[in-house]
Parts: sequence; C-alpha cells; structure tokens
Amino acid sequence: MAVVETRGLTKLFRGGQVGAVLGVDLLSREGEFLVLLGPSGSGKTTLLRMIAGLEEPTSGEILIGGALVNALTPRERRVAMVFQSYALYPHLTVHGNIVFPLKAQRVARADRDKKAAWAAGLLGIGHLLGRKPRELSGGERQRVALARAIVREPSVFLLDEPLSNLDAKLRASAREEIEQFQKRVGTTTIYVTHDQVEAMAMGDRVVVMNQGRVCQIGTPRDVYDDPADTFVATFLGSPPMNVVETEKALVGFRPEHLRPAGTISAAPGALPISFRFSHEEYLGAERILYGWLEGPPFHGSKAIARVPSTWSRRLTASEPAAFEVAREDLKFFDSETGRRRAALALA
Repeated sequence: MAVVETRGLTKLFRGGQVGAVLGVDLLSREGEFLVLLGPSGSGKTTLLRMIAGLEEPTSGEILIGGALVNALTPRERRVAMVFQSYALYPHLTVHGNIVFPLKAQRVARADRDKKAAWAAGLLGIGHLLGRKPRELSGGERQRVALARAIVREPSVFLLDEPLSNLDAKLRASAREEIEQFQKRVGTTTIYVTHDQVEAMAMGDRVVVMNQGRVCQIGTPRDVYDDPADTFVATFLGSPPMNVVETEKALVGFRPEHLRPAGTISAAPGALPISFRFSHEEYLGAERILYGWLEGPPFHGSKAIARVPSTWSRRLTASEPAAFEVAREDLKFFDSETGRRRAALALA
C-alpha cells in the first residue's frame, strides 16, 4: 500500500492557453478508496493519467509512497490502471490476458500461473480462464481487466470510469464487486467517475472537481450535507439542491428538506414557506414536486421538493401549499463567490 500525493499539479494544453488541471494539492490515505468526481472536462482523467505516468505535468510534483515519481515510467511507479475500454487482447484467452504483464516482466511460468489462479479466484472468474474476450459479458471483461491489474501487485490502483460501458443493473452489481474487492486487497485506489451515485456509494472520500480545480474533499456525507460552494451543492444530488437568492446571500436547501407543513417534528423553529406547485414526477417510492416559492424571503424563486409517496395529499396546480424547511438544513453561500459563509437570520 502507498499514499499518493500531488503538490501544485498543473497540466496546460495548447501552449499554455488551456488549463486541464490547475494547481491540485491532493493527499490520499493509505489503503483508502478515493473517488475523483466531476463533470466532463473537469480534469479528473487528466489528473489520473499524470499520477499514472501517462501524461507529463506542466508543473508540480507527484509522490507515491513518499517518493517523487515525476521522472519515473508507469511500471517504475508500481501503479496499475484499468481503463474504460478494458483494453483486453482479443486473440488471447482470459488466462493469457491476465498473465500478459507478468510475461513482459519475465516472471517464471509457474509463478505466472499461480498468480493468475489467485487473481481469478479472488474475482470469481476461475471458470473463464480458457475463454476469449468475445465470449465474455461486459461485467466479466471488467473483472478480467481488474485481475490483469492485481497480478502485478501494484502499490496503487487507478481506475478510469471502468463501469461506464455496463448497463444500469450490471453496473450496480459491479460497483459492489469492486468495492468489496478493494477492501479485501487493501490497496490504495483512485477511481474516476462522473456518476455521483458511484462516488457516494464507493468512496471513502470524494474529491469534487470543476474546471481543473478541486472544489472540496470529504466523505460522501461531508460533500452532500456540507457543500463548500454552490457548484458542489448543485452538482451532487438528484434533484440538485435548491439555491435561491435573498438580499443578504444565496440560501440552499435539499429537495428532501422542503417538506409539507407539520412533518418536521424533530426540528423546532422550522421556517414556513408557501410552495406553489406546478407539476410532479411519480417515481414509485417518492414524488418529485416542481414549483416556486412565495412570500419572504424567497418570493418568486423556483424550487423542487421531494416527498415520500406515502404522503398521499394531491396538490392543485398553481395553488399555494404550506411547506417548511428546518433552519438547521439551510446552507448559506456568498452571492459573489458562491463559497459557504456563516448562517444568517431569516424572517
């Protein structure tokens, strides 16, 4: 296991005109599952490729296990990377794909076979060793790619959206498999995704990125419940956090915290809100209500409420209904910078 650290890591393209990664300082913990999360173009894959040694930084330092690795090749860094495409050799069997990096390192055949059997057993693909990639499902190919990575016994695993090619049902099961596998081997893992569900479900900590910069690093609970700025607040969550403008600041609250009046029994001092309903989405276990707010301090602001389907009341379009938000669930942001600020008194 090893700790991965970046210091002021920067990558510029087009002669320095385009910044893909801008001054990223990052420090993993030994054996943790660290997720890089952000929209397309946020710099997360470029950051991962620089850690792997596949992309040369414009400036900054990369340390693995306390050692500076900027000048080292990917093999010398002892990292293993699993790509979105899996990159399996179609003419080789599963066994041949798994042992390929060991053959390149001139490992003895007996040791290669032993390691391949160990990795295949760990990932439950021992019965597939004689098959070719074309004979495998997407989930099986993903496990073969993981097995090929772990036989090298790397100090760090780097995974670049390895589940994006799978359908929703298979992705959910594969997500659990990767998480359990990482806990078994205990190797420091950095995982890139744009899927917030993957990030929240798998990560010990989440690094939220936007436009080449790190917006916030924290546990899934930290980044969801206490977002550092309006980008994190609105990027995480489906539907996203309501962020409304007042005279003093931007005020945010999650859709699940905008509740029908009288349902917040555990939170004294709830802020009453008049919610004028326009339409809803029925999602089985819950109802997503769309509309806008009336009255001070949020008059005229659009808002979304999430209520359980067990709340049976039917709202009439364009007629106001009594809702409320617990004051402890309100988040305050600076109107100019979007950064979190101290709470303010609201009417």
